[in-house]
Amino acid sequence: MITYEDLNRHAKALLKFCAYPAVQYKVKFSILDTPYEDKELSLLREAFLKSDIVEEMAQTQDDYGGWGNFQSKDYSVKAKIPTSSVGIERCLYIGLTAADRDILFLAGEYLEELLSGTSHEKVREKNERAVPWQRAKVCNLLEAIAPRSPLCDETWRQWLFIAGRAYEDGVYCYEKDKAAQHEVFLTREDRLVPMQSELLLRRREEIAPSLEDAMLRHLGGDACTNGYFWDKTPDKLPENFVYNKTRRWFKTFNYINQFRGSRLYLENAVEWLMDNVRKDGVWDWGTQTKDPWGYFEYFSCNRNYRHNRVVDCTIEVLDFLKKYIDNNVRKTL
Repeated sequence: MITYEDLNRHAKALLKFCAYPAVQYKVKFSILDTPYEDKELSLLREAFLKSDIVEEMAQTQDDYGGWGNFQSKDYSVKAKIPTSSVGIERCLYIGLTAADRDILFLAGEYLEELLSGTSHEKVREKNERAVPWQRAKVCNLLEAIAPRSPLCDETWRQWLFIAGRAYEDGVYCYEKDKAAQHEVFLTREDRLVPMQSELLLRRREEIAPSLEDAMLRHLGGDACTNGYFWDKTPDKLPENFVYNKTRRWFKTFNYINQFRGSRLYLENAVEWLMDNVRKDGVWDWGTQTKDPWGYFEYFSCNRNYRHNRVVDCTIEVLDFLKKYIDNNVRKTL
């Protein structure tokens, strides 16, 4: 079983491998849990906030606080950050908080305007599920920036009610899920808004452990069997780590890994990752890397160089392992 000691060892290997301030800050703050007020981290933060990776997010942010439409890409505009949701996810991924510069503060205001209906941007009502689905996505990002936002209270309670009905017998029931969504959203379609588990888990302490376990076994089990985003499963990992679709697995890994107890489905994946670490303690995707559209979580501004490729890969692996350990290993004093 992987431990915090293992995580620390590989995190320190990346610190040794790459001295770039943004990488150093991400590892120390997000992976090693160095307190925000720590003096050495505060000094490092100054360099991080002046780094090109942060400056890129600031320079590409629009006047509304976002990066274009929330989740519908405008193909008439050649933008490196395709949508606002992708831009906000990247800001969070690299370690920015609302207290750092104005980037996430402005992004939070942009999300609040979307929720309050005062935004210049409107939800395209392609079908009756569009509005509640996007509202949940907006709340999920706002909760990541500003936890327990009052603007998200109602949406969070709605999804808690829906999940409580769908899993009230300890296993998922489509008919109960449909009835609850029709009652809450006044929808009529048989197709449902996907269960917003990530939003619910933003306030995990208010959710019964039995509900999270039921969601893990249904949603996580389905992702393990059928894949998530890509039709693959973590039990059918490629023989070699350096493979042209290796990075796509992390969409499935991270989806399952949102739940406590994710070891149930991810133990083999973790062993596979640990078996494929380089001798110097870091990971490398290799040259054949493919990324699905919108999957803009990679860390470096340019992945054409081998050094950046290793940083991208290792940070994503460490991020995954950190959450895995948090969700499956009890911390000891």
